[in-house]
Amino acid sequence: MHSKAERSLNILPFWASLRVPALLPGTWQDNSRLGLYSDFDGFLHSTAYFSTRERNKIGVHDENGLFNYIPKSLEIRSSDKAGRGIWTKATFNIGTTLLSCKPKLAALSNTYLDSHCSACFGPTPSTGLQRCTQCRTVWYCDADCQTRDWSFHKLECNALKRWAAAAPSAEVSIPNDAIRCLGRLLCKRKKAGAGSDWAMEINAMQSHRSSMQPSTTEFHTHLAHSIVQYLGLSSPNDLAEFDIASAADLVDVISRFTTNSFTLTSPSLTPLGVCVSPAVALINHSCDPNAVVVFPRSSRSVAQEPLMQVIAIKPIAADEEILTSYIDTTLPKSQRQQFLLETYNFTCKCDLCENEGRSANVDPRIAMWCPKACGGTSPLPVTDTDIVRCSECKAVVTSTDAVIDAARVGQEGLDKATALQFRDPEKSKQLTNNLIPILLSPGLTPSTHPLLGLSRLQQSLLISSLPSLPSLTSSQEERKAAQDLLDDAIRSASRSVSGLTSVLHEGHPVRGIALAELGKLLAVDEPSPKELQQPGDAHPHFFTKAAPFPPSGPPRLKLAYTTLLRAREELLVGFGKSNDGGEVGKGVREALVAIEKELGVWKQGVQNVIQDQPKPEKR
Repeated sequence: MHSKAERSLNILPFWASLRVPALLPGTWQDNSRLGLYSDFDGFLHSTAYFSTRERNKIGVHDENGLFNYIPKSLEIRSSDKAGRGIWTKATFNIGTTLLSCKPKLAALSNTYLDSHCSACFGPTPSTGLQRCTQCRTVWYCDADCQTRDWSFHKLECNALKRWAAAAPSAEVSIPNDAIRCLGRLLCKRKKAGAGSDWAMEINAMQSHRSSMQPSTTEFHTHLAHSIVQYLGLSSPNDLAEFDIASAADLVDVISRFTTNSFTLTSPSLTPLGVCVSPAVALINHSCDPNAVVVFPRSSRSVAQEPLMQVIAIKPIAADEEILTSYIDTTLPKSQRQQFLLETYNFTCKCDLCENEGRSANVDPRIAMWCPKACGGTSPLPVTDTDIVRCSECKAVVTSTDAVIDAARVGQEGLDKATALQFRDPEKSKQLTNNLIPILLSPGLTPSTHPLLGLSRLQQSLLISSLPSLPSLTSSQEERKAAQDLLDDAIRSASRSVSGLTSVLHEGHPVRGIALAELGKLLAVDEPSPKELQQPGDAHPHFFTKAAPFPPSGPPRLKLAYTTLLRAREELLVGFGKSNDGGEVGKGVREALVAIEKELGVWKQGVQNVIQDQPKPEKR
């Protein structure tokens, strides 16, 4: 058997969304306390800023000479429905890498500045990170990484020192990743020149200045003030050196940045920061995408990282448009549509959105089990006058008030628990523990929002709170408590997997990561194995301590093996077959080999015991 050190709790973090704007209204860090230059107030609040309806000066230009790193098997086209996008010129199978490129610029979030390299964005190497001796804010793997990043950091370094000196407290002494990334964009564009390919690709990104919502306008004002402070500008004239001649120009830059930025993630989908790739930003949205954007970290050279890849998760025919999702598609249609309209200024008309309510199939995002327990589902009622029926036996849901109240309380609780996730994780975990039974009671399915969101959050919190595995010298009570916590995490992960597999397409990287997490949890050595399972509800989605799920001993390890096999197959698709499933896929492959050996040892041990048993005497 492997020791606990060999089969320890190395659980992957979990992430939901594959493309989000760098900074959303209501989420930005209010840096106005740093003090703003009054000379900019009239400039930023000019009529041109808020009400202009003029077309962008650049508009859709000829891409000849730009984006020459896009493969010849793809093509930039325009359609009346969605504008510019990327189409295929050949047929692609699932797991094919469609596009691979390094972002034009990127910045780590403040949380990861001292634990990840600001050049390759990898975690701390065994030799440790080296800190910039000037700004003392960014860190690098080594001198090579620092040299590669110097073209960006040279001007950024002084800006960071200036910001820290003006900060009223340590809490705001470092600007957030959006401000730092936008600062890098402006400085790089200034250095490269307005006529450079680099600047022209950035300028080719779509701006929504002419159709901003009032809430978005206020958000852009705050970001504009922050970037002015960050760059140390004292008057509007100072912006001219960045090729910004008016408030409209500044808003165009900010709008292009916020609506075309991507979340830069780890190989396990943990959000690390923000990045900009004009080529990948050309790809249009669908709530049922045929491709995903990931960072598998599979390059042979660190200098190529972070490498951004677009992977096919569905078969794509020639002359078909490549579509990714900008949002979390586990959300119901109403929330998806609201988010897309407020953030990206369009109403999604993909097949998933258009067909909701027109099909006999119930959307798993808004489903509940049949009240007669026939195995069918019905849609969640929205008002107490709604008459909803089971899709199979047509039984009517009578407890509409209870279902509506549970969903409302669940949504409010999810919002609160999410806000507390990092500030007060124990309180957040307590909220999820209390709310999930409330949503399970009226029969919400594991894929239904907000139950799925709460399950995913609970899983993350439980994994984070798992203690180091107790040693053999620990007390029985300590081992039992650790066992209960581990089993709770497995049940929560199982519920998340069940929900995600109902909502997301097979091969989606979020599904692959969720399966890998569940498999690794099942593979952890049990602190206090149960010799006999207790009778009870065998359904793994219900939190009952009497339930026989998860199993114990060899059956548990066999379940870990089959779960990791599923994870491996889906990771090969979601992170690319040529990448061997990315860093996570390779880790799962190694875990499978280790479990195979352990199961082989156990099987051989059983055979030896049988052979050693005395044979009955013949009479």
